[in-house]
Amino acid sequence: MRDHPHGGDGVPGTPRHPEVWTGRATNRAQWLLALGGAACVALGVQLAVDSAWATGVLPLVMSVVGCIAGGLLVLFGTLAFVHVAVKVDKDCLEVRCGHMGVPRRRILLSNVVHADFAPHVTPRQWGGWGYRWRPEKGTAVVVRRGEGLVLRLGDGHLFTITVDNAEAAVRAIRHHLRTGPRDGEVR
Repeated sequence: MRDHPHGGDGVPGTPRHPEVWTGRATNRAQWLLALGGAACVALGVQLAVDSAWATGVLPLVMSVVGCIAGGLLVLFGTLAFVHVAVKVDKDCLEVRCGHMGVPRRRILLSNVVHADFAPHVTPRQWGGWGYRWRPEKGTAVVVRRGEGLVLRLGDGHLFTITVDNAEAAVRAIRHHLRTGPRDGEVR
């Protein structure tokens, strides 16, 4: 989903900030890797079912287990990062990966010092797709090449997320950081 201005908050020309901003990013190329993982699992099953067992049990078991284990690792590893969903509300930013929403990270906005737009985030900068950590850059969830948002946290760490319409996410975060908790609210 994307954040579209819906008019002013009673003042002409002022964009309204939604209470909850949601966005996502998808990488269709990872479906090909998932297909490769499924093919490895199918090969392992094929070896187990149609093997003559004449060459010995140990090599066959190693082949079957290797194909199935490797295929499942590739399959689930890639499906976990086919897409990322980001939700920003008045209290926190939540990042959920894949169809099951795992891994998941929830960052309280009270821990965010600043939010910036990054026009070009690439998997090469982070060493590949997925949930990444680099000592000099911080942590990132990278599912594709393109725009993203960078959060500077209170402990000095950086957290980068590739998401469509990252500029709107940055505006929403900055809006929530400016307004802060309202009277009587605890953040």
